[in-house]
Amino acid sequence: MGMDSSHSRREDAAAAAAWVTVEEWGGSSASALSRTAVLTASSSSLTSRRFGNRWGRVSGRLLGAFVPEGFPGSVTLDYVTFQMWDTLQGLSTYIRAMLSTQALLGAIGVGEKSATVIGATFQWFLRDLTGMLGGILFTFYQGSNLDSNAKMWRLVADFMNDLGMLMDLLSPLFPSSLIVIMCLGSLSRSFTGVASGATRAALTQHFALANNAADISAKEGSQETLATMLGMGLGMLLAHATRGHALGVWVSFLFLTIFHMYANYKAVQSLSLTTLNYERSSILLQYFMEDGEILTPQQVSKQEHILPFWSSWRKLLRIELPHERVHLGAKASMLTHSDMSQIAKARSYYQNADYFLLDKEGSVHVFIHKQAVATDVLKSFIHGLVLAHFVQNNKSSHAEARQWIDEKYNTFISKLQMEGYSTGRLVSHSIEWRVHWIHGSLEEKLE
Repeated sequence: MGMDSSHSRREDAAAAAAWVTVEEWGGSSASALSRTAVLTASSSSLTSRRFGNRWGRVSGRLLGAFVPEGFPGSVTLDYVTFQMWDTLQGLSTYIRAMLSTQALLGAIGVGEKSATVIGATFQWFLRDLTGMLGGILFTFYQGSNLDSNAKMWRLVADFMNDLGMLMDLLSPLFPSSLIVIMCLGSLSRSFTGVASGATRAALTQHFALANNAADISAKEGSQETLATMLGMGLGMLLAHATRGHALGVWVSFLFLTIFHMYANYKAVQSLSLTTLNYERSSILLQYFMEDGEILTPQQVSKQEHILPFWSSWRKLLRIELPHERVHLGAKASMLTHSDMSQIAKARSYYQNADYFLLDKEGSVHVFIHKQAVATDVLKSFIHGLVLAHFVQNNKSSHAEARQWIDEKYNTFISKLQMEGYSTGRLVSHSIEWRVHWIHGSLEEKLE
């Protein structure tokens, strides 16, 4: 009996001394947590202590409506810089939109007694119809190529938008050509819609470090909505201040346009993409062949040519970049008898490859097998760049290029992966032409 009483007293003492503490941590990701509360409970009481302030928690929730969950750890390092400049250029666009829309509505007769509803409706219908048709045609001709050079097409999209707004602002000055000017402006903006949407999708995938592309896209929409509301408000104030002052309208529009183009350039320049397109592959390969090392995405970004008109200037100056000497997805119907003979002689260098290369007049034509996969396309382009390099240096081209591929290609790809590059495919234009071949001895016909 005494033992039972002693055991019971020990249990009561242990129960009286028992306690537990639970800490509450909050944050958008596991790497960005902060302690918000501590609860301590004993057998007879519960105490709690809170950390931080209510304003901090409210501001954190508001920020969560505009940045992805887990920010900044869930996005790439260039996300903040790009979004800052992108928001500024968007703000400029919406301010100018008020000026151009005001001019366009005045041109079609809004506010004039002589204007008819049916006339204004018909003009607006033609404007929208032209834009729709232009969007379809632009998608048909360039839709498959937008992803391969997202930076350049991003600049092109915004330049075309600037051109469309300029057309709207010019419309009141040429009433006899109003419909033509309106349609040209709509056509220009239709290119903007297609190119901007396509490049935005590519950039969202780039930013999605935690496979959170949907979240990034949603938060980008919130940022754009905020910029739109602010831009519309400022645009209405500017339109009211410059009403009846044509010089003020044009000075404001030109100043905002220059700022818009600058902000777009800075936004695109800040991007450090990790996908491999023609130019990035060429830059990386050239440095690797010289030094045996791989440039970081930030270093490659500084060497890329992103201005839309750079290619036209280079053609006038007859400047050719290394990747422009390699033509991927060549047509078999272009081959001549001498080309076929050259292929037959060099076929031993491509026996186990799903492609073959033709060196012709200083350029390398890459013929892709109909069963080649994405990694084969990437390898064929790299092989073409290597061949073009040896041809330029007057070396035994096919033999040297094949030896380089056998000895160093896998090392090159491994080092690219270590630097964070995506080596699953080459981001290129759509390859429409593929080939199938059968070969025998040199005397036999190559089909």
